[in-house]
Amino acid sequence: MSSENERSADPGDGAPEQLALIRETVRKAKVPRAKPRTWRGAALAKELPVARVLVNKGVLHLDQYFDYAVPEELDAEAQPGVRVRVRFGAGGRNVRGGRREGGGLIDGFLVERLAESDYPGALAALASVVSTEPVLGPELLALARAVADRYAGSLADVLQLAVPPRNGRAESRPSPEPLPAPPAPSAGSWERYAQGPAFLRALAEGGAPRAVWTALPGPHWPEEIARAMAATLASGRGALVVVPDGRTAGRVDAALTALLGPGRHALLTADSGPEKRYREWLAVRRGSVRAVVGTRAAMFAPVADLGLVAVWDDGDASHSDDNAPFPHVREVLELRAAHGRCAFLLGGTSCTVEAAQLVESGWALPLRADREQLRTAAPLVRTVGDGELARDGAARAARLPSLAWQTVRDGLRSGPVLVQVPRRGYAPRLACERCREPARCRHCAGPLQAPDQQALDCAWCGRAETSWHCAACGSNRLRAQIVGARRTAEELGRAFPAVPVRTSGRDHILDSVPDAPALVVSTPGAEPVAEGGYAAALLLDGWAMVGRPDLRAGEEALRRWTAAASLVRGQPEGGTVVVVAEPTLRPVQALVRWDPVGHARRELAERAELGFPPVSRMASVTGTPEALAAFLAAAELPPEAEVLGPVPVPVTGPGRPRRPGDAPHGESWERALLRVPPGSGAALAAALKAAQAARMARGSGEQVRIRVDPPDIG
Repeated sequence: MSSENERSADPGDGAPEQLALIRETVRKAKVPRAKPRTWRGAALAKELPVARVLVNKGVLHLDQYFDYAVPEELDAEAQPGVRVRVRFGAGGRNVRGGRREGGGLIDGFLVERLAESDYPGALAALASVVSTEPVLGPELLALARAVADRYAGSLADVLQLAVPPRNGRAESRPSPEPLPAPPAPSAGSWERYAQGPAFLRALAEGGAPRAVWTALPGPHWPEEIARAMAATLASGRGALVVVPDGRTAGRVDAALTALLGPGRHALLTADSGPEKRYREWLAVRRGSVRAVVGTRAAMFAPVADLGLVAVWDDGDASHSDDNAPFPHVREVLELRAAHGRCAFLLGGTSCTVEAAQLVESGWALPLRADREQLRTAAPLVRTVGDGELARDGAARAARLPSLAWQTVRDGLRSGPVLVQVPRRGYAPRLACERCREPARCRHCAGPLQAPDQQALDCAWCGRAETSWHCAACGSNRLRAQIVGARRTAEELGRAFPAVPVRTSGRDHILDSVPDAPALVVSTPGAEPVAEGGYAAALLLDGWAMVGRPDLRAGEEALRRWTAAASLVRGQPEGGTVVVVAEPTLRPVQALVRWDPVGHARRELAERAELGFPPVSRMASVTGTPEALAAFLAAAELPPEAEVLGPVPVPVTGPGRPRRPGDAPHGESWERALLRVPPGSGAALAAALKAAQAARMARGSGEQVRIRVDPPDIG
């Protein structure tokens, strides 16, 4: 033993130093507390110790609230509406000290605090409060529940769409102070509509009018939407407008800023980025701004004291969400207008069948201009049918009729000319030049194509075709059935070598073009705005849009045409539109007369006779033949429900993009349509939801896909 050890062994030596060291260690030690993982042994909140939580589980059989114990240390933070983390899936056996433990951590929303739970077993404790920001208010919760019930979905799935992901940096910054209500605006260009000024006055006075607005062609509709929002703000209420895409939102945003100045509205689009979008959303929820312009997800924006909901161009496919439960903007805003007793405005240059039904049922009133105003604003529309194409040498040589060439030449003298082509790209589908019979492969009956403008091959099997002839008439001459935008641009560039040619499509969309002579080739929906309006427009291959095997083919073609023609100058300024389609077709006649409302009313009458939506309510159920048959056998459908099908679902070819609802590659699926008369839609949705929940709870193999109000029923 060393001398040092000998000295330290003396109990009297060094005792003060050792005692001081112990006291310092105890002083620095943390006070023992329960672990947040389980909060074992922690005291509960003295008041309202139970938290009712909606967990982020989208499965239907878990579409309910779950009760959790609130530890005393989380009492102040755990308020209704905040995001929380909880343990889920522990089971009832793992209980210690009266608390349930175990399970995996999962996100959720705290819905309410209770004095006691109606669950007889032990409760698990809240794991943590993610943020003290109350993002889920009672109004948003009620709206999400109504949407989930309408579309046979789960509340958690709807809230995934309604509440954006959290961004800590945006959440830590305060929102600006709200500005006072602006003065009521003047009617402006709303004077062109017979009931336009009265509609604005009703909004400014706190009323709740409902209108289906058929906007006049031209550049004024963004300003008219801005004036409707400003009138609502003048009454001390909030306004919400949902548009199809970011380009359209930018036009309304610019009009609203020009009318009211900055700081009075929020722009909610995916182009803003997650941080900026969440910061804008928080400003809306906190009441800093009461006006919102946005795309699809903005339909759930938590605007305070909502006074107006509006949707522009409700026929656009972008308004239908691709995620379960697939809500549509128009239907969600109708729910908000009915539950919140606020004004409703459905606008567009065209008119959908659903909009016509709102007017026919008396739920909304029409808001239209008279024929004199329409003749001033709309361009001259001319048609070229198959008979004229057959007699036209220019059309046989270059696909464009003489009238189109002349319209382009005349239009280029005073400004840009728009050319709308039904598809993008280059490789065309081919058809017989004489009888227009589609050119098909002799081996697999697939469509023939000419990717390099010379060699023919099959788009399905890839085999080359060297000696094609038409099986119907014997001709060996081919024509492009639908030529893409890129090839059309090349053809026009060769025909007008001194004129610049611009293209706008999915890969590269132009926002605007200058007011100078140019050819602008665009796919439907990607047309840029021309400063001062286009001098003329060509709508090519119209029969390809009308002839699609879809219930909405005619309505969609007319909507696309009117959207493009609305960018053309009015007839008094020389604006001309040429549509290459058979003049006797109903959508073509509606375009010539510029009567989209009449077209929608006739479509609605025919669908009423046939029992098609929107007169009836429909749902599609898709899955493997075995799963679909088992689901239909177990579902307790309403007595008046009619089952159509099942029929095979088209198989997506290899290499082609898979759309939502398509069968996985290599699998054979079937689809059944379920139809019920008006008034039974809620019962159908409830039955489908109950059947799906029971099937998922049992773990009965492959699940089926349910979509209420499917946009495409063939």
